[in-house]
Amino acid sequence: MKKSILIVTVTILTGLLSNNLFAQTTPTTTPPSTTATPAAKPDTSAKDIQATLADVADLTSLTAAVKAANLDASLKAAGPFTVFAPNNAAFSSIPKTRLDSLMKDPVKLATLVNAHVIAGKYDKAALIKAIVAGKGTTTLKTVDGQTITVGVANKKLQLKDSQGNTAEVTSFDTPATNGVIHGVNGVLMYK
Repeated sequence: MKKSILIVTVTILTGLLSNNLFAQTTPTTTPPSTTATPAAKPDTSAKDIQATLADVADLTSLTAAVKAANLDASLKAAGPFTVFAPNNAAFSSIPKTRLDSLMKDPVKLATLVNAHVIAGKYDKAALIKAIVAGKGTTTLKTVDGQTITVGVANKKLQLKDSQGNTAEVTSFDTPATNGVIHGVNGVLMYK
């Protein structure tokens, strides 16, 4: 009998304590303040692709390439676009002399940047649906007509260009007013 009472007591206390823990981690809403407060940083979904890219510290190389290629206005257009955005480490994997040469040639640099921009909005779910429909891969056209093959390799989404360059998708579905951005760990069309 004492054992049963002990079990019931422990169960009730556990329930009360766990509810208290959940209450501490559950976000609470606060009533609006009547005093002025500083403006919060705007949500990135309220920005176009160019502005969203510029706000990400790990995409400074891509942002510089977009500017050097004179593609700022293109990524501010209505879209929708899907951008596979190479991170800074991806750009650093390009030999320095090759990268320097590309950064000085706006036409070749535009080809490289456009190799990462797809006309249309392909969030993660749409990409997976296209891969399933294509029985393992799907082909997407970039804004300037290049072909990217998207498939799964080592349980990760992988892009492959016509030159054999590959990149894995490392992050998905960063929203922008004119499309969506996915992070990738490689640069396409740089050879």
